[in-house]
Amino acid sequence: MIAITSVAHPAAVPAADPSLASFGHDPWWLIALKVVVIFAFLMITTLMTIWAERRIIGRMQSRPGPNRAGKFGLLQSLMDGLKLPLKEDIIPRGVDKVLFVIAPAIALIPAFVSFAIIPFGPEVSIFHHQTPLQLADLPVAVLLVLAMSSMAVYGIVLAGWASTSPYSLLGALRSSAQVISYEIAMGLSFVPVFLYAGSLSTTAIVAHQAHGAALRVAGVTLHYPSWYAVLLLPSFVIYVITMVGETNRLPFDLPEGEGEIVGGFHTEYSSLKFALFYLAEYVNMITVSGLAATLFLGGWRAPWPITVWSGANSGWWPLLWFLGKVLLLLFFFIWLRGSLPRIRYDQLMKLGWKVLIPGALGWTLLVATIRVWRRYGGSTGVYLVTGVIVIVALALLLASEVSAQRAQQRAQAEAEAGAGAAGELPAGQPDRAAGAFPVPPMDLPHYHGIGVTA
Repeated sequence: MIAITSVAHPAAVPAADPSLASFGHDPWWLIALKVVVIFAFLMITTLMTIWAERRIIGRMQSRPGPNRAGKFGLLQSLMDGLKLPLKEDIIPRGVDKVLFVIAPAIALIPAFVSFAIIPFGPEVSIFHHQTPLQLADLPVAVLLVLAMSSMAVYGIVLAGWASTSPYSLLGALRSSAQVISYEIAMGLSFVPVFLYAGSLSTTAIVAHQAHGAALRVAGVTLHYPSWYAVLLLPSFVIYVITMVGETNRLPFDLPEGEGEIVGGFHTEYSSLKFALFYLAEYVNMITVSGLAATLFLGGWRAPWPITVWSGANSGWWPLLWFLGKVLLLLFFFIWLRGSLPRIRYDQLMKLGWKVLIPGALGWTLLVATIRVWRRYGGSTGVYLVTGVIVIVALALLLASEVSAQRAQQRAQAEAEAGAGAAGELPAGQPDRAAGAFPVPPMDLPHYHGIGVTA
C-alpha cells in the first residue's frame, strides 16, 4: 500500500506485470491445468473455511467446535461432504422436476466462472512456459463478475418456485429483491475504481495500484497510498457491505431466515442438491473476497513494509500475499456471523435503497468531477474544499435522517405507553380477540406439557 523505492539486487528478477496481450497464447494443456488448479483451490478453501468458521465461532461462544474427525477436527468438513451425497435424495411430489434438479447447478456454476478473471500473481514460468497466474482476462472483466452474480440468483429463484412450497417461494422472492437492491450499489462502488484505473481489466487495475505518487522525506523516496481501499475508502466500505448481502450471509441472510421461513429457498432440498447450495455459498464468499483483494487491496502485490524487499512482487511470492488478503476477508465474514444478529427485512431494504445506493451515486459523481477537474485543469485546493463540503453535507443529511427516525420511535413508544396505561390498544395494533390476523395464542396448556403423553 505504501512503498519505499530501493535499488534492486542484481540477481533479483523484476516482476513481469501481465496485460491483456499476455493472454490467449497458452497451450491447451496449460489452460486445462489452470482450470483444474482453480477448481481444486476453491474446493479446498471451501473445506478449510467451513472448518475455520466452526472453530472460530466455537471459540467466540466458549465451546470447542469440531475436534473429533482428524487432528483439530480438520477432516470434519470433508466427512460432511462425503456424507451428504449418501443421504436419501427426496424430491417432493408436485414439483417441477427439471427446474428442481438444475437449480443448484445454476446457483453454483457462476461462482466458479467468476473466479477465472481473478489474478493470483504476475507472469511465472510453468514447465518452461511464461504465463500469468490467471486463467483469463477481458477488457470488461469486472462486468463478468456482475453478470455471473446476476445469473446465480436465477438458481435460487428457480429453486423456490419449483419447490411449490410457500416457505421456499418466500425465500426465493427475498433473495431476488435483495440481490437487485445490493447489486446496484455494488456496481456503483466499482465505477470510481474504473475511473482511477482507466480500465475494467483486472490485470490493469492491479497494475495501477503498484505505487502512488512519489514523496521525498529526509532523502528517502516514499509513495502515497496506492490501494484503492485507501484512496476510494467509501467505495471499499460500500462494496464490503454489498458483498455480504450478495452472498446471503449474516446479518443479511434473509433468504434463509430459519426462524421465519424454515430453511428458505432450499427447504425442500436434501442430499447432493442441498450440498451444492451449501457449496455455492462458500465459493461465492471466496470469489467476492478475491475480487475485493483485486480491486481495492492491491491484488497480488505485497503490502508495505514487505515491498522494501525488491523481490516481493516477483516469482511465486505474490501468490502468498494474495492468499493472505483473501483469508483476512474470509475471517471478516466469519467474525460478522459470530457477532451480529440477523436484521429485519425492512431494515435490509432501507439500508440498500436509502443509504448505499444514494451514497454510492453521490460518491461516484464526486470522484468523476475530481477526475475531470484534474485532467483538464483546476485548483487542487478548490476541489479539496468542495469534497469536504460535499462530505459534510452528506453527513448532515444522514444525521437528520437518523434524528427523524429516533424522534418517530420515541413518539411511537410514548403513544404505546399512554395507550397501555389507559387500557387501550395502541394505534395500528390489531386486537387478538377480534380475529384481525391469525395470530397464535401466546400461551397454551400443551406448551407446559399439560395433556401431552409420551
